[in-house]
Amino acid sequence: QVQLVESGGGLVQPGGSLSLSCAASGRIFRVNAMGWYRQAPGKERELVASITSSNNTNYADSIKGRFTISRDNAKNTVYLQMNSLKPEDTAVYYCNADIWTSASYRAPYWGEGTLVTVAS
Repeated sequence: QVQLVESGGGLVQPGGSLSLSCAASGRIFRVNAMGWYRQAPGKERELVASITSSNNTNYADSIKGRFTISRDNAKNTVYLQMNSLKPEDTAVYYCNADIWTSASYRAPYWGEGTLVTVAS
């Protein structure tokens, strides 16, 4: 069994910053790519940022230059530093990880989500 546990969401004013973290635990053989998605009310879930095990990153155009994704492979943890937040960044943020639970089985896993609200 694998769990992804997110933390760090909350309420922040426009222009402010928040930092999210997500730790994977359980029966883990190896963690491949990790990432953050978000889903705003009435919208589909979208990729925010992803990072490979060798630290290659990919960002959505809407957050480039404002958000930074990083990871600590020793802790199976991924982070998302969000700066210059805008009201349109308001969403539930979900952690995602591609995890091998044995030498022959891999699957995507999701966290339960953490709410980020940007409002004055």
